[in-house]
Amino acid sequence: MDHCVKENDLPRSFPPQHQWRQPGIESEMNPLPIFDDFSLQGGQRLADRTALITGGDSGIGRAVALAFAKEGADLAISYLNEEEDAQKTRQCVEALGRKCILLPGDIRSESVCRQVTEAAAAQLGGLDVLINNAGVQFPQKNIEDISDEQLKTTFCVNLFPMFYFVKAALPHFRQGASIINTTSVTAYEGKKDLIDYSASKGAIVSFTRSLALSLAKRGIRVNAVAPGPIWTPLIVASFSAREVEAFGQDVPMGRAGQPFELAGAYVYLASEAASYVTGQVIHVNGGTITGS
Repeated sequence: MDHCVKENDLPRSFPPQHQWRQPGIESEMNPLPIFDDFSLQGGQRLADRTALITGGDSGIGRAVALAFAKEGADLAISYLNEEEDAQKTRQCVEALGRKCILLPGDIRSESVCRQVTEAAAAQLGGLDVLINNAGVQFPQKNIEDISDEQLKTTFCVNLFPMFYFVKAALPHFRQGASIINTTSVTAYEGKKDLIDYSASKGAIVSFTRSLALSLAKRGIRVNAVAPGPIWTPLIVASFSAREVEAFGQDVPMGRAGQPFELAGAYVYLASEAASYVTGQVIHVNGGTITGS
């Protein structure tokens, strides 16, 4: 892609497809998600800052990594085991002249979150931004179908690591540090087949607001981004081929968003332009009105 991405050029439907593992492999998707508008060169809004991004190997995390690199930041990427996707992200970041450290591990473990954070801070020389982005979802038609194992997995991936990473990152944060959490439109609208996922994302909203109040006196800002339907590996790993085919068509803009369309919100929240913004959620959802 060597031209500016235009809204009319973005796909409005997708071929039927499904992946049988969470959180999905981006390199196997058709079409591939658009993680960068290559015509946008960026500036120095995050010059020489450092960021740790969970779930940074693909999807929203990859798009944010590229946007941060364009703004002058060095990155550490936390991911489970999607090695090919993670290597692609690193190659793209390094092509922009920035550092990208890959840190695989199962973040359901607090010790892993601590090890990842310590490694990121040591290799980057400290931390300025923490982006809690990793997540899973397992659709079920009825609440009776949500097993105890699924419920625990959803919260142990989507919510608990945010606590672990924040606790581990606080000693390494420099003045003016920022925490950005990825929540979801489902936290506000709900979704009948994603009850546990929506509940975990709602908890992230409350976590963001409460943590912002707690850390304000330390000069640390805490905000969140609430995506709507975004074309990422998690989608093809979660829904049936038929559901994927119509994914995103029910929002006012009539299509799913692409990962690069969210990245600017994270850049803004991490930058000095948002110096008076904390405890807030930016909604990037194709026109869904949440009332919050």
